[in-house]
Amino acid sequence: MGEQIDEQNNNLFMTLNSNLVTKEKIDINSIKFKKIIFLYESALKTMNLNIELLRDELKLFSNYEPIEYIKTRIKKPTTIIEKLNKRNHNQTYEDMFRYVSDIAGIRIVCNFKKDIYYIVERLENIEGIRVVSKKDYLQEPKSSGYMSYHMIIEVPVRISDGIVFIKVEIQIRTLAMDFWANIEHKLKYKNDEISKRQSNNLVKYAKVINNIDDNMQVCADKISIQKYEKMVVNVEQNGKDNKKRIL
Repeated sequence: MGEQIDEQNNNLFMTLNSNLVTKEKIDINSIKFKKIIFLYESALKTMNLNIELLRDELKLFSNYEPIEYIKTRIKKPTTIIEKLNKRNHNQTYEDMFRYVSDIAGIRIVCNFKKDIYYIVERLENIEGIRVVSKKDYLQEPKSSGYMSYHMIIEVPVRISDGIVFIKVEIQIRTLAMDFWANIEHKLKYKNDEISKRQSNNLVKYAKVINNIDDNMQVCADKISIQKYEKMVVNVEQNGKDNKKRIL
């Protein structure tokens, strides 16, 4: 049965490859381009729903709220073309599909570093999702100071002819990391004149924010331990009170 499904998926991909993912030059105003973007939008909606359901499940069943907020976006057509040019790829549908992995993007912002790794683990276990690649910029920050956890996944999108897998990029970071990344982007976006000294300052501030994240995690862990110890004491005390009543 599984082999039959895989064969159907391969046939569907070949159909898409012959009809949509061609060596033809990209025309962002064409129906073909709109059809391809529709697939990415569908993958984005599917994955966003999965994440929202995970967030609601954790809150309701575990009283755990690791996800502060979720953002989604589809890359602008002009930005897709710019990225292909920057990486010396052809402006074709084939190269767009093959080399641009972040056309559909999701950002998950968490409270603490531990939350990030927990969310990564849960995302990996979502049925049907294929993990293509992972990059841990928490352990190895970029030279700019940027920190985040990146995943490229393939999401099954069901269309009338069957199921096709579409790439989605997921970025997972803390509130502090998101603050730094947004400010850094605004300072550097289309600004080639930023000095080396200013760039070094941004790296320094990223390290400061990382220390704040670590200290907040320590604080949260201590509060959790205190809460657990208090609960244990209450359970033991209730046990003693019940025993006295029985006697």
